[in-house]
Amino acid sequence: MAIFDDFLKLDIRVGTVIEAEVFEKAKKPAYKLKIDFGKEIGIKKSSAQITERYSANELIGKQVLAVVNFPPRQIADFMSEVLVLGTYSNGGVVLITPDKPVDNGDKLG
Repeated sequence: MAIFDDFLKLDIRVGTVIEAEVFEKAKKPAYKLKIDFGKEIGIKKSSAQITERYSANELIGKQVLAVVNFPPRQIADFMSEVLVLGTYSNGGVVLITPDKPVDNGDKLG
């Protein structure tokens, strides 16, 4: 059974997508993202299966929430360093985003 302390182990931060491109070698449709998490964490890469609801162009400049303290994961020829958060919804994954602009690196708390 999960306890609140387990949740506190997750380091969930806000970052801004600065690059997005189709991930051709992924088994399922996905994008390769570069996300700016500010000075403390820097720019990290992620693979995200969000192609049903988002175009690569509309992701640029979008702020997202991501888990930044999971180990990197190899996906095809790409190293995904953070886990971008979203909900599995009708029509595809919907990203979890702040409803107002915030600083990159801000921590979910």
